[in-house]
This record gives sequence, structure tokens and C-alpha cells, in this order.
Amino acid sequence: MKKEVEILVEVFDDKKKAIEKLKGFRFFGVKDVLDIYLFDPNRNELKPDKNGQLKNCLRVRNKDDKSFVTYKIDHFDKKGIWLYSDEYEVEVSDFKKILEIFSKLGYKELVRIENTKSTFINDVYEIVIEDVKNLGIFMEVERHNVLEKEDIVKVKEEIWNWIKSLGIKVGLELTMGKPELMLKKKS
Repeated sequence: MKKEVEILVEVFDDKKKAIEKLKGFRFFGVKDVLDIYLFDPNRNELKPDKNGQLKNCLRVRNKDDKSFVTYKIDHFDKKGIWLYSDEYEVEVSDFKKILEIFSKLGYKELVRIENTKSTFINDVYEIVIEDVKNLGIFMEVERHNVLEKEDIVKVKEEIWNWIKSLGIKVGLELTMGKPELMLKKKS
């Protein structure tokens, strides 16, 4: 399991301008990514709650001819604001076949996210500029190697201060992820 502590923001700068401001970091390339989030109609745990938040999610990802199945358990503060996720991920050899298996088990597609990710890293953070089809431009900043005992609120403050130092025009931290944003847009 990996503890995923990140901040997601909408980018208001032009995509090229935002990427230009990240040129000082190691560039990991551009990848087209397809994420399909699934749910089981007979259980509620993979469906959005009454506020539209996913507490748990099952994702099948196709990225650069590699496929992954991920199960995420989200953790929220007392006000319902997302703090971090416990992420369990495994690579699978056949994207279409794993979707077919989940379909045979009764799972249905909840939402589909298609995006192009430009990834940069430094010693502390992974920075991803995401061009999400039908949703917009976003930046996700994740801190590497968050220790179990670290104060998540302080880690997120550190990430937010670092984001502000980049000089990229962004909105406030989003309190929901791209699947929830896409579901909200469709409703």
C-alpha cells in the first residue's frame, strides 16, 4: 500500500505557459491515460455518497500500453475534506480482458476519464499537468515518500506553499477528484 498525499488544482494559465514554468524540473514525458472507474450495483461502497464523494474507488487504467487495477480508500477530515488515499495497485497484462472480467462479475462503468498527462519530478514532488477531456486543465502535486507518522495536514500545507511558489495561476485546492468532478458535470 502506498499513502498518496497530493493536491489537485484547476490551472487557469494556458497549458503551454504552465508547462513552461516547470521546465526546470526533470521531465518524465507526456502520456495518454484512460481511467475507467467501476462500481458494483449491489453494493454502495464504490458509488458516490449523497454529497457526490467517492469514499472508495475501483479504477482500471490504461497508460502507455500498460494496464493497472487500483483500489483506493479515501480519508477525510471532520469537515469531509479529502486528506489522502490508501492506494493498492497492481499491473495487469490485458486492459480489455480485465474489464471483461469485472463485467462478468457484475461491475458497471461509473465514469470514464481520458486525459493527457505531462509529468515532471524533483526530489520531493511529482508534478502532473493534466489535460482532461471535457473537464479542463489541472495540476496534481504529490509528495514522495510520506511517512506513516507524518501529520497529513502539515504535509498538505507544505505542498500548497510549494504550488504557490511556482507562479502558475491556479484555483484553490479541489475537495474532490476528477471522477467526482466529471460525474458532477454530467448530472
